[in-house]
Amino acid sequence: MKAKSYAKINLFLKIEGYKNGYHQLNSRFMKVKDLYDKIEFKEGVFNIIGDFNCAVRDNTIFRAYLKLITLYPDIRDYFINKQIVVTKNIPEMAGLGGGSSNAATFLRMVNEDSGLNLSLDKLAEIGAEIGSDVPFFIYDYDVANVYGRGEIVEKFDEEVIDVEIGVPPIECSTPDVFKMYREKYFNPQKTDFDKIPTKELLSTKTAEELNDLLRPALALYQDLFKYKDFGFFSGSGSAFFKPKI
Repeated sequence: MKAKSYAKINLFLKIEGYKNGYHQLNSRFMKVKDLYDKIEFKEGVFNIIGDFNCAVRDNTIFRAYLKLITLYPDIRDYFINKQIVVTKNIPEMAGLGGGSSNAATFLRMVNEDSGLNLSLDKLAEIGAEIGSDVPFFIYDYDVANVYGRGEIVEKFDEEVIDVEIGVPPIECSTPDVFKMYREKYFNPQKTDFDKIPTKELLSTKTAEELNDLLRPALALYQDLFKYKDFGFFSGSGSAFFKPKI
């Protein structure tokens, strides 16, 4: 069994509050259809194989696996003699959602192939415990507005725009960027960006207006200044994007 695990960009990311230890987001995610990892289930001794920048026990796929066998112990038998092989193409720690996408794609694959047959809502509930961006990838929308800490996903009815993505050789820590925002830049405000078409936002707003995490990321990783004129900032970085002309 094989599947593509797509990247995403945050077309905008606004922080509207802080609740129960999580920043409350108003953001729009867009699937990037020409940038994806590949996940394949092969016969062999159970293992998760891929060029990850973390230990296997910390990998999002392994965490999704642990969550599944905890909730549904009978599914352990499904994983006997299965290797999960991941071909990585999405840069890590770049704000492109690679780890979250991997976990979501894995959950969807297992759900289909094992006969678990959970609803997408239930899969998204499980995914939200693994990572805030996982529910978006569970629903597999092209474009969606995302709220809360990421667990509320609403399809946004517009066409995907072609974008060019630039990824500096800088790895940004999401927890560190959010911490910097909270300590130095915290200024949550309600916004109506989720009602505005993406093309209008990108043509009328600046990169700083569209992403509340740009300034804290620049403060933490000053080498990002070399790349900020490329375009708009995705997530907590370090990737920038711009519409293709």
